[in-house]
Amino acid sequence: MLPEGWKEERLGDLCEKISDGIHTTPNYDENSDVFFVNGNNIQTDGLNFFENTKKVSQRDYEKYKKDIGSNTILMSINGTIGNTCLYNNERVVLGKSACYLNIKKSIDLIFILHSLRSSHLQNYFLSELTGTTIRNLSLKTIKSSNILLPPLPEQKKIAAILSTWDRAIEGTEKLLANSQQQKKALMQQLLTGKKRLPGFTGEWKSLKLKTFLQESIIPSPQPDPKKRITVRLSLNGVEKREVRGTESIDATNYFTRKAGQFIYGKQNIHKGAFGIIPKILDGFETSQDIPCFDFLPNACSAWLFYYLARENIHNTLETKMTGTGSKRLNQKTFLNLTCLAPPLSEQKAIAAVLTTADEEITALESDLARLRQEKKALMQQLLTGKRRVTVD
Repeated sequence: MLPEGWKEERLGDLCEKISDGIHTTPNYDENSDVFFVNGNNIQTDGLNFFENTKKVSQRDYEKYKKDIGSNTILMSINGTIGNTCLYNNERVVLGKSACYLNIKKSIDLIFILHSLRSSHLQNYFLSELTGTTIRNLSLKTIKSSNILLPPLPEQKKIAAILSTWDRAIEGTEKLLANSQQQKKALMQQLLTGKKRLPGFTGEWKSLKLKTFLQESIIPSPQPDPKKRITVRLSLNGVEKREVRGTESIDATNYFTRKAGQFIYGKQNIHKGAFGIIPKILDGFETSQDIPCFDFLPNACSAWLFYYLARENIHNTLETKMTGTGSKRLNQKTFLNLTCLAPPLSEQKAIAAVLTTADEEITALESDLARLRQEKKALMQQLLTGKRRVTVD
């Protein structure tokens, strides 16, 4: 049963027009200020003009701009599905993977925008996709979508509440991005010696990694497929690996790994496939495709991890990989790589600063996840009328 005063309306009836972009190839003109927009350009915070976004001629702009107006929502409908943003009078021509919805003036534009982003409608769109290789959302499906519509004053109040949450989320996203950028700059400065922490003045030395690491080779007494670990890409840590069907009869040699050891994947170390084994995975095992190393007394484990986490170091690691098929970085080559290293006390101080930066980033990521989840729950209540708002 609908809340009092609410109606269930077809989205097509709430719009002056719903249409996709052009299905022909426009005339490109790199000197133009008119962008050719497809679905991937449509982001939550607005249109994103990537470096490779093409530009079209002024003539095509006049020919194809169609009816896009001031009360318009843009949506991705091909490949990337269901992304929405407001049209803010940008000079664009839409491609066929984007569509526009001209909302009637009697309907609150922002209320419809939030409704389109609701999990209910997003799930409906996904359930109605066509195509096999590239998935498509038809205009017919969009027009037939049902919207629960309260009276206009309630639409405006709901839209205002949800927009307040959007601003809080956007603010936290910006804080997170700034913290991540600041950490990246700190890493570049502190790990190269361009910036020294107070109290440290001695010269750094160019040393091989074997100065700080020693390979651990402890054969597993009883290899166990249920105790295998792997290293995730992009510095996402070490985790337990799912059991593979043939592992119980596998003839591969396995080695016991200990908490606190440095570990890397031979094929993907240049993609951030390395980490430090956590306590929860102490005693697990890997093959020699994922070698492990003990830290020697003159090494701070966190400092060395941060040192190897920089993108330019990843590029260096990739150049050292060998092999005819899948290239690998073997242990001997890895240990013979050189790094510019401060004394242990300065290593620890640098690691402490970067660890604090990581903690701030983790806290912001947690805040952002909480805000998004709370907004999602609030949308579910407000956009269905389960929770009513007081209209002034």
